[in-house]
Amino acid sequence: MSKTLPESATALEMGDRHLTMQDLADREGVALQTVKSWRVQGYGPKAMKINNKFVRFRLSDVIAWEETLMEDSAA
Repeated sequence: MSKTLPESATALEMGDRHLTMQDLADREGVALQTVKSWRVQGYGPKAMKINNKFVRFRLSDVIAWEETLMEDSAA
């Protein structure tokens, strides 16, 4: 029997991992400063701020953002 989560369940409760800015930098193979610059420019995956201090990215949002970057091979 499967467990049903209430609609208000958070992504973390549903198994979605949260990444730090350093985690995202490591995943994308860029410097932490690059991720910080992306945030200032409004680029990159959706993020959340916890206590108006800690920036976190849901892994599912990171993957969705990465999918938007996919392009067909160059001709």
